[in-house]
Amino acid sequence: MSATALHAADTSARLTATALSYRYPDGTQALDDVGLAVAPGEIVAVLGPSGAGKSTLMRCLAGLHSPTSGTVWHDGTDLARLRGVARRRALARCGLVFQEFELVGPATALSNVLIGRLVHQPPVVSLLHLVRRADREIAVGALLRVGLEPQLRKRADTLSGGQRQRVAIARALAQQPDVLLADEPVANLDPRTAAAVVDQVVALAREENLATVLNLHDTGLATRIADRIVGLRAGRLAFDKPVAEVDAALLAELYAGEEQ
Repeated sequence: MSATALHAADTSARLTATALSYRYPDGTQALDDVGLAVAPGEIVAVLGPSGAGKSTLMRCLAGLHSPTSGTVWHDGTDLARLRGVARRRALARCGLVFQEFELVGPATALSNVLIGRLVHQPPVVSLLHLVRRADREIAVGALLRVGLEPQLRKRADTLSGGQRQRVAIARALAQQPDVLLADEPVANLDPRTAAAVVDQVVALAREENLATVLNLHDTGLATRIADRIVGLRAGRLAFDKPVAEVDAALLAELYAGEEQ
């Protein structure tokens, strides 16, 4: 059975992509018939050389890109079929962590995390800039979980890179998602800080039983923390294997001709 067919048949998955393809307006084929399935509590690391389609895959899984063909399912619901409030609610169940943090610099850490609660608020609450007590408690709790209690009232642009990425993680947690997607979340951090941040993401994802996909550049880090490794090359699925089956030879083949 092909990888795509296998994933399509996996009814236990919380997040599934079947025969996923994406072509940019300039004609670039970023993804070509990619299949992926992630179960609750599972950690999947995506590896591949530059231009392999990793970020495009992440944006399709998150609903930020509509695939040219194929389907993305969240808990059995086809994202492409959703509109309006139903789509907004479905996407709210997917927490995102980006490489560039995407924080509001002049705002406090707490205010940035409260942005993660907007998807759960009635429009009038957002328009009037009101903060419900329950939302504040959830946001504060998320910051405490990533160890940022002393930075709670500090401006985001005064924090270190590792602290800013933890704010971004707390914001994603504040959404109370069941899927967590992290696109090169530690690419801008030094190796020691990067390892600590990824370890924290994985620990929190396991605590919350989140279906988790991380795009990573560091193969050693990926093989240490993931349950499965997905290899992408030139937009196609090179392999999808349990981490125990991913060896140096397989990784060398994935990155052949590229600087890792």
